[in-house]
Amino acid sequence: MQRVNPKGLADQALDYIGNLYRIEKQARLQKLDADQIHRLRQQEARPLLDEFKNWLEANQPLTPPKGLLGQAISYTLTNWEKLIVYLQDGRLRPDNNLVENAIRPFVVGRKNWLFAGSPGGARASATFFTLIETAKANGMDPYAYLRYIFENLPLATSEQDLHDLLPHHIDPAAIVVSESN
Repeated sequence: MQRVNPKGLADQALDYIGNLYRIEKQARLQKLDADQIHRLRQQEARPLLDEFKNWLEANQPLTPPKGLLGQAISYTLTNWEKLIVYLQDGRLRPDNNLVENAIRPFVVGRKNWLFAGSPGGARASATFFTLIETAKANGMDPYAYLRYIFENLPLATSEQDLHDLLPHHIDPAAIVVSESN
Protein backbone atom coordinates (compact mmCIF):
# COMPACT_ATOMS: atom_id res chain seq x y z
CA MET A 1 0.00 0.00 0.00
CA GLN A 2 1.36 3.38 -1.03
CA ARG A 3 1.46 6.11 1.61
CA VAL A 4 0.17 9.51 0.68
CA ASN A 5 2.35 12.32 1.97
CA PRO A 6 0.33 15.01 3.68
CA LYS A 7 0.86 18.47 2.27
CA GLY A 8 3.56 20.45 3.97
CA LEU A 9 3.15 24.08 4.98
CA ALA A 10 4.96 25.34 1.89
CA ASP A 11 2.60 23.33 -0.33
CA GLN A 12 -0.39 24.77 1.52
CA ALA A 13 0.91 28.32 1.00
CA LEU A 14 1.45 27.61 -2.70
CA ASP A 15 -2.14 26.35 -2.93
CA TYR A 16 -3.40 29.72 -1.65
CA ILE A 17 -1.24 31.55 -4.18
CA GLY A 18 -2.33 29.22 -6.98
CA ASN A 19 -5.97 29.85 -6.14
CA LEU A 20 -5.40 33.61 -6.29
CA TYR A 21 -3.84 33.26 -9.73
CA ARG A 22 -6.75 31.09 -10.88
CA ILE A 23 -9.03 34.05 -10.12
CA GLU A 24 -6.79 36.31 -12.23
CA LYS A 25 -6.80 33.76 -15.06
CA GLN A 26 -10.59 33.57 -14.89
CA ALA A 27 -10.77 37.36 -15.27
CA ARG A 28 -8.39 37.26 -18.23
CA LEU A 29 -10.24 34.43 -19.98
CA GLN A 30 -13.58 36.16 -19.50
CA LYS A 31 -12.02 39.42 -20.77
CA LEU A 32 -13.43 41.35 -17.82
CA ASP A 33 -13.02 45.11 -17.66
CA ALA A 34 -11.44 46.83 -14.64
CA ASP A 35 -14.74 47.26 -12.76
CA GLN A 36 -15.70 43.62 -13.29
CA ILE A 37 -12.23 42.49 -12.17
CA HIS A 38 -12.57 44.62 -9.04
CA ARG A 39 -15.92 43.01 -8.22
CA LEU A 40 -14.58 39.50 -8.90
CA ARG A 41 -11.61 40.14 -6.61
CA GLN A 42 -13.88 41.44 -3.85
CA GLN A 43 -16.09 38.36 -4.11
CA GLU A 44 -13.40 35.72 -4.51
CA ALA A 45 -9.86 36.98 -3.85
CA ARG A 46 -10.54 39.06 -0.73
CA PRO A 47 -12.02 36.14 1.29
CA LEU A 48 -9.21 33.90 0.09
CA LEU A 49 -6.60 36.48 1.11
CA ASP A 50 -8.27 36.87 4.53
CA GLU A 51 -8.11 33.10 4.97
CA PHE A 52 -4.47 33.06 3.80
CA LYS A 53 -3.50 35.80 6.27
CA ASN A 54 -5.13 33.84 9.11
CA TRP A 55 -3.23 30.76 7.96
CA LEU A 56 0.05 32.73 7.90
CA GLU A 57 -0.55 34.13 11.39
CA ALA A 58 -1.47 30.69 12.75
CA ASN A 59 1.61 29.03 11.24
CA GLN A 60 4.18 31.73 11.92
CA PRO A 61 4.80 30.60 15.52
CA LEU A 62 5.10 26.97 14.35
CA THR A 63 7.79 27.74 11.77
CA PRO A 64 11.47 28.37 12.59
CA PRO A 65 11.94 32.10 11.90
CA LYS A 66 15.38 31.71 10.32
CA GLY A 67 14.28 28.93 7.97
CA LEU A 68 13.24 29.75 4.43
CA LEU A 69 9.54 29.19 5.11
CA GLY A 70 9.71 31.22 8.32
CA GLN A 71 11.37 34.08 6.46
CA ALA A 72 8.77 33.87 3.68
CA ILE A 73 5.89 33.96 6.17
CA SER A 74 7.43 36.88 8.06
CA TYR A 75 8.09 38.80 4.84
CA THR A 76 4.54 38.21 3.61
CA LEU A 77 2.97 39.39 6.87
CA THR A 78 5.28 42.42 7.10
CA ASN A 79 4.31 43.47 3.57
CA TRP A 80 0.67 42.42 3.74
CA GLU A 81 -0.81 45.85 2.98
CA LYS A 82 1.38 46.14 -0.12
CA LEU A 83 0.41 42.64 -1.21
CA ILE A 84 -3.33 43.30 -1.13
CA VAL A 85 -3.31 46.78 -2.69
CA TYR A 86 -4.22 45.24 -6.07
CA LEU A 87 -7.69 44.48 -4.64
CA GLN A 88 -8.49 48.22 -4.71
CA ASP A 89 -8.40 48.65 -8.50
CA GLY A 90 -9.14 46.18 -11.29
CA ARG A 91 -6.43 47.79 -13.43
CA LEU A 92 -3.73 46.74 -10.98
CA ARG A 93 -2.02 43.37 -11.12
CA PRO A 94 -1.06 41.17 -8.17
CA ASP A 95 2.55 40.97 -9.37
CA ASN A 96 5.10 42.80 -11.47
CA ASN A 97 5.61 40.02 -14.02
CA LEU A 98 4.91 42.31 -16.98
CA VAL A 99 7.70 44.63 -15.92
CA GLU A 100 10.08 41.77 -15.21
CA ASN A 101 9.40 40.25 -18.62
CA ALA A 102 9.96 43.63 -20.27
CA ILE A 103 13.35 44.15 -18.61
CA ARG A 104 14.56 40.55 -19.00
CA PRO A 105 16.40 41.25 -22.28
CA PHE A 106 18.33 44.01 -20.54
CA VAL A 107 19.21 41.88 -17.55
CA VAL A 108 20.41 39.08 -19.80
CA GLY A 109 22.44 41.51 -21.92
CA ARG A 110 23.85 43.47 -18.99
CA LYS A 111 27.30 41.85 -19.18
CA ASN A 112 27.50 42.57 -22.89
CA TRP A 113 26.89 46.26 -22.23
CA LEU A 114 30.03 46.44 -20.15
CA PHE A 115 31.72 46.54 -23.52
CA ALA A 116 29.67 49.39 -25.00
CA GLY A 117 32.95 51.13 -25.77
CA SER A 118 32.29 54.32 -23.89
CA PRO A 119 29.76 56.01 -21.62
CA GLY A 120 28.29 57.61 -24.74
CA GLY A 121 27.89 54.19 -26.35
CA ALA A 122 26.20 52.88 -23.24
CA ARG A 123 23.80 55.86 -23.22
CA ALA A 124 23.02 55.31 -26.91
CA SER A 125 22.28 51.63 -26.25
CA ALA A 126 20.06 52.50 -23.29
CA THR A 127 18.17 55.06 -25.38
CA PHE A 128 17.73 52.63 -28.25
CA PHE A 129 16.40 49.83 -26.02
CA THR A 130 14.15 52.24 -24.15
CA LEU A 131 12.57 53.30 -27.45
CA ILE A 132 12.02 49.66 -28.42
CA GLU A 133 10.37 48.70 -25.13
CA THR A 134 8.27 51.88 -25.09
CA ALA A 135 7.09 51.11 -28.63
CA LYS A 136 6.09 47.61 -27.50
CA ALA A 137 4.28 49.02 -24.47
CA ASN A 138 2.34 51.31 -26.81
CA GLY A 139 1.19 48.45 -29.05
CA MET A 140 3.67 48.95 -31.88
CA ASP A 141 5.83 46.52 -33.76
CA PRO A 142 9.37 47.67 -32.80
CA TYR A 143 10.75 47.13 -36.30
CA ALA A 144 7.95 49.18 -37.87
CA TYR A 145 8.40 51.92 -35.25
CA LEU A 146 12.16 52.13 -35.86
CA ARG A 147 11.58 52.32 -39.63
CA TYR A 148 9.04 55.09 -39.02
CA ILE A 149 11.36 57.21 -36.88
CA PHE A 150 14.37 56.63 -39.16
CA GLU A 151 12.27 57.78 -42.12
CA ASN A 152 10.86 60.80 -40.25
CA LEU A 153 13.88 61.84 -38.17
CA PRO A 154 15.55 63.74 -41.06
CA LEU A 155 12.34 65.78 -41.39
CA ALA A 156 12.40 66.88 -37.74
CA THR A 157 13.44 70.52 -37.44
CA SER A 158 12.45 71.31 -33.86
CA GLU A 159 12.44 69.81 -30.40
CA GLN A 160 8.65 69.43 -30.73
CA ASP A 161 9.13 67.40 -33.93
CA LEU A 162 11.47 65.05 -32.03
CA HIS A 163 9.00 64.89 -29.14
CA ASP A 164 6.24 63.90 -31.57
CA LEU A 165 8.31 60.91 -32.73
CA LEU A 166 8.24 59.28 -29.29
CA PRO A 167 6.12 56.11 -29.20
CA HIS A 168 3.41 57.43 -26.89
CA HIS A 169 2.73 60.32 -29.28
CA ILE A 170 2.13 58.16 -32.34
CA ASP A 171 -1.01 56.24 -33.26
CA PRO A 172 0.06 52.57 -33.55
CA ALA A 173 -2.29 52.20 -36.53
CA ALA A 174 -0.14 54.74 -38.40
CA ILE A 175 2.87 52.42 -38.13
CA VAL A 176 2.72 49.25 -40.14
CA VAL A 177 5.32 46.94 -41.60
CA SER A 178 5.08 47.18 -45.37
CA GLU A 179 4.70 43.99 -47.41
CA SER A 180 8.03 44.61 -49.19
CA ASN A 181 9.97 44.24 -45.94
